[in-house]
Amino acid sequence: MATRNSILLGTLGKYSDRFHTYQPSRSFAERLEISKNTPRTDGVEPVYPQDLGHEGENVGLMRDSGLTVSAVNVNLKGEDVFRAGSFTNPDEGVRKRAIDYMKRAMDISADFGANMISVCPLIDGCDHAFHVNHIDQWRWSIEAFEEVASHNKGVKVSIEYKAYEVRNRIILPSMGRTLHFCERVGANNVGVTMDLGHALIENESPAAELAIAFDAGRLFYVHFNDNNRQADWDMPVASVNLWDTLETIHYMDSLGYDGWIAYDVFTRAGDGREAIMHTFETMDDLRALLRKISPEKIKSMIQSGNSARTTRDLVRALL
Repeated sequence: MATRNSILLGTLGKYSDRFHTYQPSRSFAERLEISKNTPRTDGVEPVYPQDLGHEGENVGLMRDSGLTVSAVNVNLKGEDVFRAGSFTNPDEGVRKRAIDYMKRAMDISADFGANMISVCPLIDGCDHAFHVNHIDQWRWSIEAFEEVASHNKGVKVSIEYKAYEVRNRIILPSMGRTLHFCERVGANNVGVTMDLGHALIENESPAAELAIAFDAGRLFYVHFNDNNRQADWDMPVASVNLWDTLETIHYMDSLGYDGWIAYDVFTRAGDGREAIMHTFETMDDLRALLRKISPEKIKSMIQSGNSARTTRDLVRALL
């Protein structure tokens, strides 16, 4: 297919929850080297500033690796200055700092030829009733993205929505609100990163959300992983929601999405590189399964509306 595989470089480093650490800490250089030696890898997604440095100290290292950059991921949650929010922070100076981070990431992305940043506003939103001024947050957000979008109209600003975590409720939790937000900003270079796992925990239909974002001309980037719809576990693709994943791939390919797919997959057991490699293989196998079912059969299933027969035929395709 015309889509390209990208590794989120964070998935190859240290991964911890409240109880355990599952993978070893690895330097930026080590993670780049692993990526270079992982089959089916077309590019990587580095993080600004944690990977690339506040002043771009590691840009040369990224360039020297020879790897293509799919997008620069802007981290607006990890530093203590953003504890009360990034572009929704009540402190105007902190909001300006978040905007400056995005602008700097855009410059670096343009320098790499990626011409796209992806930002997930995980620290922006609220934790409980009467916690924040919602209308101030909304207007600050629009103003921030208006300024960022105008910084370089040739660089896409892709918003990765999520329902919760770090905040109990994030300001852009769903595809619908994020698309509305894009329209309020009104810039053609502002769009959406659809993370399949984030769609699942918002109890969305990933295929439907991808389709409407594509139709709106706002589908800039796609992340694949899986979970149980209760928490964002970043599990291997199709490990839980096989049919939802398969339908999402069907719409992605049939609509003609030809951008990057990055894989936000963490493994608690085994080797991180091996997990990514197997995930790439799974995606190839899922596309082979779609070919086995055939576009004509899928069209017939949809037109029939017959749930029992469709389920039977899908299961038979696995045999």
